[in-house]
Amino acid sequence: MAKKKYHVKLKSWGIYTPWDSESKALPKLLKVTREIPCQLDIEFGYIANIKKAKNKKLQYCIYHPDIPGDDGEPLAPFSGEEFIRQNDWNFFIGDTIWAPVENKQGPWRITLAIEGELIADETFTIVMPGA
Repeated sequence: MAKKKYHVKLKSWGIYTPWDSESKALPKLLKVTREIPCQLDIEFGYIANIKKAKNKKLQYCIYHPDIPGDDGEPLAPFSGEEFIRQNDWNFFIGDTIWAPVENKQGPWRITLAIEGELIADETFTIVMPGA
């Protein structure tokens, strides 16, 4: 018998309230957009609803637009893994702008994959307000 394939749907994307890593609550959507103002501490990203994938590994990756690290070299993408905890699970993936804001402009790509298969791929453009 063929195994049922998992189902993924983006519930929302854009600007959110600050994410609290200590809370089980997801951040609240403030504005639907893929154009994010380059402002200190603004939280952006998306919430994906994942069904029929309990106990599988979810891989996430955030690609920054050549932001220089302390050594002057571009930062490596931020990536990690999370186990899917439920058969109907909402997952927030996002980032925030930190100081100095001037070098954070450009495309930020945020991807999700299950067992190496890409399931979500969104790009947010960070722009200076008034530009």
